[in-house]
Amino acid sequence: MFHRPSQHKDFGVFLPVANGGWIISKTAPVLDGLYETNRAAAVKADEVGMDFVMSMGKFRGFGGETDHWGTALESVTMMAGIAEATKTVKIWATIHPLLQNPAVAAKMIATLDHISGGRAGLNIVAGAYRGEFDQMGAWDDSLTHDDRYALTEEWTTIVKRLWSEDSVDFDGKYFQMKDCQSKPKPMSKPRPDLVCAGMSDRGFQFSVREADICFIGGRTPDERRDASLRAKRAAEGMGKTIKTFAMCTVVHGDTDAEAQAKVEHYKDGADMGAILAMLESWGVPAEKLSTVAKAQGAFMTHTVVGSPQTCSAQIEEYLRYCELDGLMMIFPDYVEGLTMFGAEILPGLRAVFS
Repeated sequence: MFHRPSQHKDFGVFLPVANGGWIISKTAPVLDGLYETNRAAAVKADEVGMDFVMSMGKFRGFGGETDHWGTALESVTMMAGIAEATKTVKIWATIHPLLQNPAVAAKMIATLDHISGGRAGLNIVAGAYRGEFDQMGAWDDSLTHDDRYALTEEWTTIVKRLWSEDSVDFDGKYFQMKDCQSKPKPMSKPRPDLVCAGMSDRGFQFSVREADICFIGGRTPDERRDASLRAKRAAEGMGKTIKTFAMCTVVHGDTDAEAQAKVEHYKDGADMGAILAMLESWGVPAEKLSTVAKAQGAFMTHTVVGSPQTCSAQIEEYLRYCELDGLMMIFPDYVEGLTMFGAEILPGLRAVFS
């Protein structure tokens, strides 16, 4: 029998490292993507007892009236500041193997681990949107989708070895190391957490084999459940276990009606220019863009809506139905949302999933 999710669930925060966060709307609360906004969200997450905070790596936005994700801080350096500002929450940063030599990346995350006192983690993003990387001359047309994962496998192998071995020799297709050394080693035992979000067959193989946590997606709860179970079955075939996490946006109000009114307000302000550019970057065919954009709307993730009690019930159902081990939470207003979540939702979820 493949690994079922543990009774304990992890709850973290996807920091608003890029402007606009995860609601593409002209009428949503303003998130500027700058340090003070991210620091305030991380400090509040730490105060209320969240398990982790994570920031993505983003280098080009989607335009539109809001210039969605056009302003973004670099993940690792920002998280070093977050590490100093927090006490117990885990600190997960993002690195693209296409952009960083593995020896440099290993040193960066080891440094973050020491700054945080052993709380660092690494989110590995093997793929990329061509336009984002092509602008800096970092897109290699000779690499197929599977090639990028083969490169990332070599990269990850080297990073892991540098975290545990005194000297690394490696002669691969994409990387060569000669008596490569990296000290100090990370403080985390056995090593910093590794997370990945590959959804293709090749991406799943990589994530399940190399990572500790696989972020899964899907357009519906059924698709997310299938992805979660697929990851766990793949792990069983490899003789290991894997945790599956998903994203979840929380829109709350004092009443269900008040929360739903917020949702409709954000939907009314949907930045269709940015949404179309985002879908195009995802590879949606031109002839389908308009239809898919209307269906997509302003919200980028699964969303729970209602009073705190209603949101809590929806979150519990989501975790159980999709057989997830954790959620990465998103809020229209992070400090307000996390304050509510920590006071009115998290204690109940901890009691249920203890």
